[in-house]
Amino acid sequence: MLQQLEQIQKQASEELEKINDPKELQLWKVRYLGRKSRLTRVLRSLATLPLEERRKIGVRGNEVKNILESSLAEREKILEEARIASSLKYKKLDVTLPGQPLSVGRLHPITQTLEEICDIFKGMGFQVVEGPDVEWDYYNFEALNIPQEHPARDMFATLWVDAEVGSGKARLLRTHTSPVQIRLMEEKRPPIRVVVPGRCYRYEATDATHESMFYQVEGLAIDKNITMADLKGTLVEFCRCLFGEERKIRFRCDYFPFVEPGAEVAIECLACHGAGCRVCGYTGWLEILGAGMVHPDVLRRGDIDPDVYSGFAFGMGVERMPMLRYGIDDIRLFYGNDLRFLKQF
Repeated sequence: MLQQLEQIQKQASEELEKINDPKELQLWKVRYLGRKSRLTRVLRSLATLPLEERRKIGVRGNEVKNILESSLAEREKILEEARIASSLKYKKLDVTLPGQPLSVGRLHPITQTLEEICDIFKGMGFQVVEGPDVEWDYYNFEALNIPQEHPARDMFATLWVDAEVGSGKARLLRTHTSPVQIRLMEEKRPPIRVVVPGRCYRYEATDATHESMFYQVEGLAIDKNITMADLKGTLVEFCRCLFGEERKIRFRCDYFPFVEPGAEVAIECLACHGAGCRVCGYTGWLEILGAGMVHPDVLRRGDIDPDVYSGFAFGMGVERMPMLRYGIDDIRLFYGNDLRFLKQF
């Protein structure tokens, strides 16, 4: 049997050296190391031999098996390296073939909406300006007719940066973009026509219609002889540009501390076209923004004489616009980073 083992090792090694195909290598493995191979049959027959001969042949049989397994692993490595080297060889380039398409990203739906809103107002002669996210209590509240202890402060769940609340000099994360009104009036003289896009912050629980961080666009126009008719004409044009020429618009009285008179602007429901449905609460209307004529006291704080100049202001939540246009029922979808949702815009 020792002679038989030597013969198996020699024959297997000679055949292995000539193999250059993985399929042939697999057949070699079955032939010499498989359950029905000659080597396996020799090792199984050891039980019929005397003890001394069994030990001697068993040791040699295991040595042959280990040698063949090592040789097989080495040959597999050589063939794999040859395959990789062959795949990396220079191949002739066919310049007539089309190029491989590249995955192109896109703007976030809120960014798209912000740019669309700003473009509409730029077409009407407004400039786009920005202000700080961290604001003084004076600009965020007091200069806008919301002094300490004013009930309107309850409308704003404020995130304070400083602990010294009540001094007028405390800092906070702005609750709306309206503070930029005062900053602009302090820096510029009329005529003023600006829109102010930016992030706002509220300390409140998130749900389908509320987020602790959201976007607003504030608008301000100040000049001589500006009236409510100018405000109405501007916002009617905006609504029709954003929601369609045939969309009906409604103005209704509302209260905001920094405007007088104030108005709520609503559009005809996009789902039921005014008939009444669950989306619009069966009213046929969807509120989109608040507006009004700038309060004389606010003009005075900006060092502008209300006897000479007048102005209007408006503000809207940006997330509400795509929610209405596309029938989105949860504001949290915009900030969930789910590409399945974002790729639709």
